[in-house]
Amino acid sequence: MKSQIISLIIPLNLCIFLVVLGAVFLLLRWRRLGLSTMAAGLLWLLFWSLPITSIVLGGYLEKEYPYQAPNKYPHAQAIVVFGGSTANNRNNWFEPYDQSKRHARIDTADDLYFLNKAPLIILSGAALEGNVSEAYGMAFALRNRGIPKEALIIENKSTTTRENAVYVKELLDQHHIQSVLLVTSSLHMPRAMAVMHKLGVSPIAAPNPPQITVAQGSDLNVYIPNARALEASRSIIKEYLGVMTYWLRGWV
Repeated sequence: MKSQIISLIIPLNLCIFLVVLGAVFLLLRWRRLGLSTMAAGLLWLLFWSLPITSIVLGGYLEKEYPYQAPNKYPHAQAIVVFGGSTANNRNNWFEPYDQSKRHARIDTADDLYFLNKAPLIILSGAALEGNVSEAYGMAFALRNRGIPKEALIIENKSTTTRENAVYVKELLDQHHIQSVLLVTSSLHMPRAMAVMHKLGVSPIAAPNPPQITVAQGSDLNVYIPNARALEASRSIIKEYLGVMTYWLRGWV
């Protein structure tokens, strides 16, 4: 249900829907309603195509738990990584995609582990497509980087942030782990932390670097419509909808 709502309010999808609906109203000779409906769709599309919209609304979430270098974090008993990918792990939403500069959540976990910030890494995430879970995929990548199998704990049942937190808490209790560094994207961190706090867990937020930034020296005009901003708006809308849904359900 949630994914269907997200799909509906994605700017381009909602714009098309409202324009078509407005056209129907015009055919029914409801001129004012038809024009208003079409205008609402076009304004929604324009609103989310402006980089300033992403910077203000997405940046607000990213700054709630500010990023800091991995060596600045205290020691903990475990590193917890919630599965997921925001904007394909790209370094910056508004810059051309550069595979060599992408930063996945396991990159942050990897840095923390090799800085001896924690001896264990808990990887959380089910298989969203295919038969291999996100947790197993992350574990495979980390083992290829030299992290031993014994240092990795896999949770591969969760399909939502709420389930990430619930199943990870079970593992924390099982292994008598009290202090953890929580790794996820900067955009997702506020919801992830809120869910964990609701379950009685108080992790230390260790987010990935923020993605919704204007690179130094960039000629980006934040008040001119931008295709990349429009494409990336889905992630911001998803987070705000997620926070609202979780609040209504009493999960945060």
